[in-house]
Amino acid sequence: MDGLKVRSQRLLATRGARNMLAQSDLDLKETALKEDLKFYFMNPCEKYRARRQVPWKLALQILKILMVTTQLIFFGLSNQLVVSFKEENAVAFKHLFLKGYSGVDEDDYSCSIYTQQEAYDSIFYAINQYRQLKNISLGTLGYEQDENEGSGLKICKQQYKKGTMLPSNDTLNIDVATETECILLKSQELASKKAELKLNSSFFNLEFYRLIQVEISFKLKGIALQTIHARELPDCYAFQNTITFNNRAHSGKIKIYFDSDTDIQECKDWHISGSIVTLEHRWTDELSGKMRSLHQFLQKNTQYVLFFDGFVIISCLASLILCTRSIILALRLQKRFVNFFLEKYKRHVCNADRLEFINGWYVLVIISDMMTIIGSILKMEIKAKNLTSYDVCSILLGTSTLFVWVGVIRYLGYFQTYNVLILTMQASLPKVLRFCCCAGMIYLGYTFCGWIVLGPYHEKFEDLNTVAECLFSLVNGDDMFATFAQIQQKSTLVWLFSRLYLYSFISLFIYMILSLFIALITDSYDTIKKYQQSGFPVTDLHEFLKECGSIGYRKEQASMPFICCCRRQQSDDNLILIN
Repeated sequence: MDGLKVRSQRLLATRGARNMLAQSDLDLKETALKEDLKFYFMNPCEKYRARRQVPWKLALQILKILMVTTQLIFFGLSNQLVVSFKEENAVAFKHLFLKGYSGVDEDDYSCSIYTQQEAYDSIFYAINQYRQLKNISLGTLGYEQDENEGSGLKICKQQYKKGTMLPSNDTLNIDVATETECILLKSQELASKKAELKLNSSFFNLEFYRLIQVEISFKLKGIALQTIHARELPDCYAFQNTITFNNRAHSGKIKIYFDSDTDIQECKDWHISGSIVTLEHRWTDELSGKMRSLHQFLQKNTQYVLFFDGFVIISCLASLILCTRSIILALRLQKRFVNFFLEKYKRHVCNADRLEFINGWYVLVIISDMMTIIGSILKMEIKAKNLTSYDVCSILLGTSTLFVWVGVIRYLGYFQTYNVLILTMQASLPKVLRFCCCAGMIYLGYTFCGWIVLGPYHEKFEDLNTVAECLFSLVNGDDMFATFAQIQQKSTLVWLFSRLYLYSFISLFIYMILSLFIALITDSYDTIKKYQQSGFPVTDLHEFLKECGSIGYRKEQASMPFICCCRRQQSDDNLILIN
């Protein structure tokens, strides 16, 4: 009996020791977890004061802002030369090849003719201008010199198959199947009799009642010499021009469209054939030496720019690695907190607390870094004249720079007086999105209704895209009187409907929906202001972090503080987590 009591006492003692050991181990885990959590949600200055951890990500982000902005400015100045050269050549082509062009286009960027004689004159005018290009053009333009037989001026006409049409007797007999005929005027034979025979052939006897369109297409070459002044190698351009005489409506009005597609090519070895301006290696010794010096200078400048772009790529790559590492560590910390909470309190952590560990700013920085790296690689290829994807590069660099500057708000958000914008946007975003979904249904209804009813009587309602833009302008109070006044009064019923339509839309969206939209944001702002005064709602994570206020870190007085804000002390009374 005494032995049984002794064994029971020993078993109880062993269990008690195990429980005390488990409790002690749990306390140690809790202390370490609280310390890591508190350190994770500190701002860079507090982390430096607590553990003397230098805020490398902050310094790198500041450096990256300067470099990415500088890179974008240089690329924008270079891209501006390309854009201006394209636009000026497009205007010059219209004045060269469109008869009677006044410099003013219609709303759909077209010109119009109304008689058969004007149609013939416009077609032959474009052909003659192409034949005399070298004698009349002010630009560095020339014909495409290509062994391909398709090079030259190509004229195609598309028309219905033969039939008869007597509008006076209301009779029509026509085959709607289309046929296309084309002729080609090569640049080598423009002044020959063969070209004259083609121009006098029956091909140009147009039957306008069955003519659908006439299309004149040709390719020209050009050189942009202005890039030399910007310390860049000159670019060579290939212009694919198309003049379309559109008679699909058969309304007595032929619309003339001019389209110019530009392709940038590399000028190789300073030799450009097929152009009015030809740079060849046939110089005197003095001029040859100057050109070699200029070429070496441009190449050296290009190398400096490429080196800077490479440094930007390295910086963004380092930022990408650091931010990815931070997200991975945050997910590990989240897993520790979830497991500990389940072990100690026997319940799961809510989704809101889980999301606190996912730093959205790091995700934004990672996306920005990836876009900057890809855009910088494209920019280097463009600078080296290996690629011409200006549009793709512009989108990548422009969007990445936008994200970089938006990311600056994160560091301002560490200060309570500057984080109102972030918190208001975060609080109002779900409600605003739900509200926009409901308002969007009404907006789409008005868009479809206006398109189908007012389209034949108002130019702003001719297609869905224009209707949506017009209604959005009305919501912002733009161009209201013109929208009311331009409605055609050919139908009294439609005119009355237009008034009811416009008045109801403006009243509904400006006085009700827009006011409610602003009220949602204002309500979120007022809520945030109250929270800042009385305290934010406390979640499990907030409550857990409040308990670690007594946990201290090794604080050493540094002889030279990293940044001045590191001297500032901050209390933990109102703890706000901003990710």
